[in-house]
Amino acid sequence: MSAALREKAGRGEALLEVAHLVKHYPVRKSAFWRSSGQVHAVDDVSFSIADGETLGLVGESGCGKSTASKTILKLIEPTAGTITWRGQRIDQLSARQMRPYRRELQAVFQDPYATLNPRMRAGDIVAEPIRNFEAARADDIGDRVAMLFDKVGLRRDQMVKYPYEFSGGQRQRLGIARALAPNPRLIVCDEPVSALDVSVQAQVINLLMDLQDELGLSYLFVAHDLAVVEHISHRVAVMYLGKIVELTDKRSLFTSPQHPYTEALLSAVPLPDPRVERKRVILLGDVPSPINPPAGCRFHTRCPYVMERCKIEEPVLREVRSGHHAACHLRDSIATTVGSTIGVPA
Repeated sequence: MSAALREKAGRGEALLEVAHLVKHYPVRKSAFWRSSGQVHAVDDVSFSIADGETLGLVGESGCGKSTASKTILKLIEPTAGTITWRGQRIDQLSARQMRPYRRELQAVFQDPYATLNPRMRAGDIVAEPIRNFEAARADDIGDRVAMLFDKVGLRRDQMVKYPYEFSGGQRQRLGIARALAPNPRLIVCDEPVSALDVSVQAQVINLLMDLQDELGLSYLFVAHDLAVVEHISHRVAVMYLGKIVELTDKRSLFTSPQHPYTEALLSAVPLPDPRVERKRVILLGDVPSPINPPAGCRFHTRCPYVMERCKIEEPVLREVRSGHHAACHLRDSIATTVGSTIGVPA
């Protein structure tokens, strides 16, 4: 699909809706195993993903984006909030009740070697999800695995190999084939190319885009590389210290960011033309501790535009322009509440 067509990709029916998602981890003291606080890994995160859409989730390391993705997959249990898949709430389901949804919600993880069983042959790794969810003949499973190898750019004779016999890029292709095996609707891609060489990154990203066009997949694409996110995403959500601070389509985000944190992130992206100068926004200080996040706006300790209000009152994610949402007091004069716009209860 061309860049123009991808930009115009329609927002169809919502497959996934996340409302006020919270994930806290207790901090334990050694004496009597008592709780001495909580790590606010994800705090009141809301978004939706439409059929055939890619939502990029970006932010610094430790901002909570990977925790949010694992919570959505129910690999870890949410502390609060709702997760709705195709109109059905799944956040309160047990492991057994989640089984029918597992085949539709798949994942591709960051480390393509750690997520593959080193004792299984590549063909068996891809075949395992089919055996788990379907009663199919061995010949039929073998044919489907071979087809999946073709689809992700691996040779059929590599089905008998073990994971250590593949390169990093080939292992990630193997992970993608395994995710495709049960015919999912949504794939959570958690930093899927960050461990790969740049040239291999481009191949894997283009593969994911081609598969989306062919199979009608939706992606939640978690990354910290903004150039990759710009290439693959339809919309982008920016996270800081457990909260989404900006959410909009990729063109608006990269041409007219509405949150100071997003401005700082974009200013750090290298430009391919050495003659073009970009004003770099240098953030002072470190990211505050998620155990004791600052009052008011969590970004105010590093924000170059900080006001007294920012230190006291926490900003709400609001629509500051058509389809463009930001959580910043600087934009309040033209803001309206976001709830009625993105389908999330206010």
